[in-house]
Amino acid sequence: MQTQEVPRPTNIAPIALLPSNPLHTRLLNVLLIIWRAMTISRKVAIGSAIVGFFIVVGLFGPFFMPYNPNATSNLFIAPPSGAHWLGTTVVGEDIFSQLIYGTRTSVFWGLATGLLVTVLSVLVGLIGGYFGGWTDDSLTLATNVSLVLPALPLAIVLAAYFPRGPLTIAMVILITNWAWQARVLRSQTLSLRSREFVTAARASGEHTWRIIFFEIFPNEIGLVVAGFVSTTIYVILTWAALEFLGLGDGSIPSWGSMLYWAQQAGALGGGLWWWFIPPGFCIATLGAGLALINFGIDEIADPRLRPERPVKATKSKKEFHADRLSEANHDSGVGGLLRNERA
Repeated sequence: MQTQEVPRPTNIAPIALLPSNPLHTRLLNVLLIIWRAMTISRKVAIGSAIVGFFIVVGLFGPFFMPYNPNATSNLFIAPPSGAHWLGTTVVGEDIFSQLIYGTRTSVFWGLATGLLVTVLSVLVGLIGGYFGGWTDDSLTLATNVSLVLPALPLAIVLAAYFPRGPLTIAMVILITNWAWQARVLRSQTLSLRSREFVTAARASGEHTWRIIFFEIFPNEIGLVVAGFVSTTIYVILTWAALEFLGLGDGSIPSWGSMLYWAQQAGALGGGLWWWFIPPGFCIATLGAGLALINFGIDEIADPRLRPERPVKATKSKKEFHADRLSEANHDSGVGGLLRNERA
């Protein structure tokens, strides 16, 4: 059999493969996606602005504090003034400096603890829901036991028997608050592990952990983000409650420790409002910002929760006059045709 060689054209220019996008372009694209997600909902935008404000204050505020938050002075229980914007404590400490430094402690320890709780919940939910069998039974048993135990009383007991400090409170909250989100993610994983794309990944020989974290986990990102936000709200409130009860390190300024020392000094009965209102207002505002983000995420994920825009029932004056003019022109045109036909 003779084979005939097909001539190849020589006048075709070679195609140059363009390199992938540089790192700064990919970072800009990620930031653009995040910006669109934040501005698609008004609630998410407002909540993100509130949380971003506290993060900026926590990052850069301590560098501009007028006083050392633990420094004492002879100016005891001074009301707010130009020298001390939020007054002083019973030992002459500047409350504004304590509030700024406490923002860094409360916000970043709260976010870090919420992230740890979310990571543990994701691991337990994904592993138990995917593997099943005795692995799922063991993790489900631990989850059910954790759900039955009251979280806050257990956290108080655990925090009282360990050395006081932020790390102790973070570990106590981690132990007592991971089960709710883990149960939700386990249920979702049980539903996803029998889908066609997971079966195809198994048939193609994909590794088990790759299937879990690259096939199943991306489909649960919405639940994870919403769970992280709601968990962080609870973590910040629990953190402030434990420190208010005296289970934290009182030497480290934070919103909860400020409320603790104000309660010990009788600030509420003595009318020292500038001592306990600012940290309480910060806790409430940060919680409201996180709650707005959570509500906005729910509206984005479920269009049925989005508020309906009111339909305009009346026309504007310009539209009304334009309609009347067009009707008049139409009537005059029809009348002219009838007169011509009669003639």
